[in-house]
Amino acid sequence: METTLATFPWSALGWAALAFFLVVLGLGLGYMLLRLGETLGRLSSLIRGTERELVPVLAKVGGSVDRVNGQLDKLDVVTDSAVDAVDSVDTAVRAVSFAVTTPVKKATGWTAGIRHGAAALKARRDWRAAVDEARTAAARREADLAEELRRTGAGDA
Repeated sequence: METTLATFPWSALGWAALAFFLVVLGLGLGYMLLRLGETLGRLSSLIRGTERELVPVLAKVGGSVDRVNGQLDKLDVVTDSAVDAVDSVDTAVRAVSFAVTTPVKKATGWTAGIRHGAAALKARRDWRAAVDEARTAAARREADLAEELRRTGAGDA
């Protein structure tokens, strides 16, 4: 039986082309799935290795953070103690400043009073006027010194 082109069943050629295409597609998909399997295997190995290396590092970092937090807690106690100490020193300085400035005010007032009183007694020869002049000068000098100390901040006790 001789087959010519006119009697050739074109549907058989279509089926043969489809079969060839499906075989090539199957081989291509098989190759791609094989490569995907290798890639997933490498990715799985990478994740296992990273997990194996990273977990101890995270444990060390966690321990370091705990130690740092402990040191920060200690530092907090130290700074609180330093603040308390500064407050105590401030209170002591204010008390000493008050204890020193009051006698100094009185001494400068007394000195100014003596000087003005002596000058008034020498000039007028009146004891009562000299005493009044001394009291006025002493009070004025004490007020002036208190004002100077207030302006400089030393008299804030």
